[in-house]
Amino acid sequence: MTVTNLAAATEIGSVEFLPMVGGVLATLAYFAVGVGVLAAGFAMLDALTPGNLRHQVYVEKNPNAALLLGANHLALAVIVITAILTSSDGFAQGILDSLVYGVVGVVLQAAALAIMNVLLPGRLVTLVGEPRMCGAAWAVAVTLFSVGLVNAAALS
Repeated sequence: MTVTNLAAATEIGSVEFLPMVGGVLATLAYFAVGVGVLAAGFAMLDALTPGNLRHQVYVEKNPNAALLLGANHLALAVIVITAILTSSDGFAQGILDSLVYGVVGVVLQAAALAIMNVLLPGRLVTLVGEPRMCGAAWAVAVTLFSVGLVNAAALS
């Protein structure tokens, strides 16, 4: 190997930070949208269930409340991921698309909970307050996740 070939083989090349900075800023913005939608989803679920959801899940260790919260977060995460992946290529429009579809997802999750509260025997009030794991909590959790999947698939 000649000295010229060795130098060419070990050259790292130039590094451009400006495109990377734009990518990092976009990542932070999309992350903020995602976390904001998850926080809105938590607030929605807390408003629609009895008591303090955070206290029930993290202090009382209520398995039914934790299951519903986890299913709702998974559903909203799928919605946000789909919204980000299908959003406009333009930065501002992409952020707006993701935010709007994320908020629509929270509203549809709330609608699903309200419909279940009307149609299913018993009420979510008693389900969430139950201290031991209840089979109905699994049914509601799977329904919440399914609604999120359908919502994500419907994004256009």
